Amino acid sequence: MKVSFVEPSRLNAGNVAVMVADGRVLSPSAQTLDKQTKGALKRAINASRFTGKKGQLLSLMAPAGTKADRITLVGIGKASALDALSAEAMGGALLADANGAGQKTLTVAIDTVPGVKLELAALAACVALGGKLRSYRFDKYRTKEKREAKPTVATLSIAVKGASAAQRAYNGGKAADAVFFARDLVSEPANVIYPVSLAAKCKELTALDVKVEILGVAAMTKLGMGAILGVGQGSARESQMVIMSWNGGPKDQKPVGFIGKGVCFDTGGISIKPAGGMEDMKWDMGGSAAVIGAMHLLAARKAKVNVVGVVGLVENMPSGTAQRPGDVVTTMSGQTVEVINTDAEGRLVLADAIWYCQKKYNPQCLVDLATLTGAIIISLGHEQAGLFANDDAFADKVAAAGKAVGDNLWRMPLGEAYDRDINSDIADMKNVGSGRGAGSITAAQFIKRFVIGNTPWAHLDIAGTAWTNKDGGSTPKGATAFGVRLLDRLVADNYEAK
Repeated sequence: MKVSFVEPSRLNAGNVAVMVADGRVLSPSAQTLDKQTKGALKRAINASRFTGKKGQLLSLMAPAGTKADRITLVGIGKASALDALSAEAMGGALLADANGAGQKTLTVAIDTVPGVKLELAALAACVALGGKLRSYRFDKYRTKEKREAKPTVATLSIAVKGASAAQRAYNGGKAADAVFFARDLVSEPANVIYPVSLAAKCKELTALDVKVEILGVAAMTKLGMGAILGVGQGSARESQMVIMSWNGGPKDQKPVGFIGKGVCFDTGGISIKPAGGMEDMKWDMGGSAAVIGAMHLLAARKAKVNVVGVVGLVENMPSGTAQRPGDVVTTMSGQTVEVINTDAEGRLVLADAIWYCQKKYNPQCLVDLATLTGAIIISLGHEQAGLFANDDAFADKVAAAGKAVGDNLWRMPLGEAYDRDINSDIADMKNVGSGRGAGSITAAQFIKRFVIGNTPWAHLDIAGTAWTNKDGGSTPKGATAFGVRLLDRLVADNYEAK
């Protein structure tokens, strides 16, 4: 779908959308169309329950007085509450509505509305981004889809005064491109995306001047990465570790470190999962996709910062060579782990990846992302991801970045009592706690043992947010790419040279 920004003119083609504030207050463009249609908009409003509340939609088909095929009124709610996320959701809702009606074009009129705090260009850019993000579809394997089931909108036009400024704010849709890249990786089946092929997808970032290094089994063995290698030893697919570096900042600036769990398929290993729903485990590499997508976005927009992204890529499979419950592995750090449950594998992957990142790059801070525990879904459902951190100020920065882009986080506790629960009788630690309680917390405590010194660190458990089973806002059903824009915003707000 093409996105364009145009100067306002007579709105008389295709599907035209105009804003209405709470209390049935028509925007200037809506007022103009109401005059052209001899009061048809106000009559439609008065004959309905539409009041302009946030998210409400009301459509008029082929109204007299204009050549528009369809006029859609969209409620923006209270003008003072219209922020960037609300604007993105509005764009997404309008795009979905137009596709549902079989429209080929959608023009959204963006006006100055008293009380709206967003600058006009920013408002227009957010609406465009929301529409673009909602347009995502992963349909490459569909061969017999009915025509009426396919999206129809080919062009989204944003009509706004100062269209060139809005176009600059949209920045060529670079955020959407990065999100789509990550969503594609998560959506692909495990026979297409596996450690070696995912590493190859990382290599594509070299076109954006990202430096990419790939470590295979031999290199990881030499480095002593017994944790990640233990997870992957049951698979016929070779494990990989990929290091992506973007150096857009000052030469003396320590990099920001991003770490992603990339379990390309997770059967649970010998501690095998139930069959029902196991197909979903193709997206157990959602954390790595978020890191890859963030590196894509930072490089595409030429961010003035140094960042290193490390992703550990494995398959967790049962076989005659698979890791067994009770095995002891030695991590790159030298610490030993008793593997009680082979389905608690993500933390083992992260352990070696985090240690490698710190030892080689000495980052100023660390964020790891992982679809790590079902326990976090029990705690938070699918609305927020869990945030664990060793530094309050850093946690606040990460949470603020997530809130700004709609990747919402909820701070979870850490503590000595939880840490003691992963002590092992025969090794330095075990990879799960002693019972069913606090599973996401003991997992975070495990990862924390591999953070060196006082390096600010945050762990995001995105098990409940990496995939959605419903359409909503700017995110269609399927892979969400949760974390891509969060990491970019964290960098932009706190670490990027101005």
